[in-house]
Amino acid sequence: MDNLPPYLFARIDEMKEEKLRQGVDVIDLGVGDPDLPTPPHIVEALCEAARDPKNHHYPSYAGMLAYREAVAQWYRARFGVDLDPKKETLALIGSKEGIAHIAEAFVNPGEYVLAADPGYPVYKTSTLFAEGKVYEMPLLAENNFLPVLEDIPADVVKQARLMFINYPNNPTAATAPLSFFEEVVEFAREHNIVVVHDNAYSEITFDGYRAPSFLEVDGAMEVGIEMHSLSKTYNMTGWRIGMACGNADIVAGLGRVKTNVDSGAFDAIQHAAIAALTGPQDCVANACAIYQERRDALVKGLTEIGLDVKAPKATFYVWAPVDDCMAFAAKLLDQAGIVATPGVGFGKNGEGFVRFAITRSIERINEAVDRMRGLDL
Repeated sequence: MDNLPPYLFARIDEMKEEKLRQGVDVIDLGVGDPDLPTPPHIVEALCEAARDPKNHHYPSYAGMLAYREAVAQWYRARFGVDLDPKKETLALIGSKEGIAHIAEAFVNPGEYVLAADPGYPVYKTSTLFAEGKVYEMPLLAENNFLPVLEDIPADVVKQARLMFINYPNNPTAATAPLSFFEEVVEFAREHNIVVVHDNAYSEITFDGYRAPSFLEVDGAMEVGIEMHSLSKTYNMTGWRIGMACGNADIVAGLGRVKTNVDSGAFDAIQHAAIAALTGPQDCVANACAIYQERRDALVKGLTEIGLDVKAPKATFYVWAPVDDCMAFAAKLLDQAGIVATPGVGFGKNGEGFVRFAITRSIERINEAVDRMRGLDL
């Protein structure tokens, strides 16, 4: 427990609550929790399923077959990837849960996990729970926030068992070409490493960009799985529903852990997830249009006040370079009532950046920019 860092977003919540108690009108651009509502047809599907007593019992550990079939159908339509719903898909209680459990299945005490820095904090904490060691792969601006695999020390590679990658990326908002995924597949084959691609942001894209799946690459199904989630795509963060897809043996290993620690996702939520995956997708396009308008407003405003920011092609984050991320975030909160996430909270290579989330209305984003204009940043 002493080795576990405090969870970043829990600490940010504490700081935000303190400001609210002081009567400050806080504009929260910190945690990436969509402010848009879950589409009505998904809510209706939940309500209908929740009224059915058949759904009030323990669910299947692996997830309803109908849900896993819907996942496979969605992957085929979206990415051109064929999955066996019985062996190559698994229901998750949100992708965070799968990420938190996967190391328990494949990492022995003392073995290495390769994780991005900066990166989603759960990659590292899941490794610590499994008594593994984390090797932090630097994500640097000069490398387009992609890890340089040949820079990983040979003695680390020899002891590495698992690798986390995540594109479109949180927190940097970077995207990866298929050629990078091909490089990862070859690296994993050569060194017998399990690859876990966290693809939670694939549907939040702008300017005509379409994010790929890691599983599209030849050989990916031999070495890895992809974690996906309905949280960001359909504004369902609180519903806790996602999926793991890919190599059958890796999926089975994760499933074996899960049967011992949870009892599966509520069937009614799985019915709602089926409605999301198989129903009309215009709700996703509409949400992306709203996020793109917000992105443009925030990038324009930050540029005008002197920050060198680039408009991201995906995610709902803007990764902004600053001199001192902790001092910058503290000044925003203390002097302007704005919550932004210091980059160092995602790892030491996040120093020099703050992450803004475009999960507030364009009016609130413009107000935040106006407040920043009055600060010495």
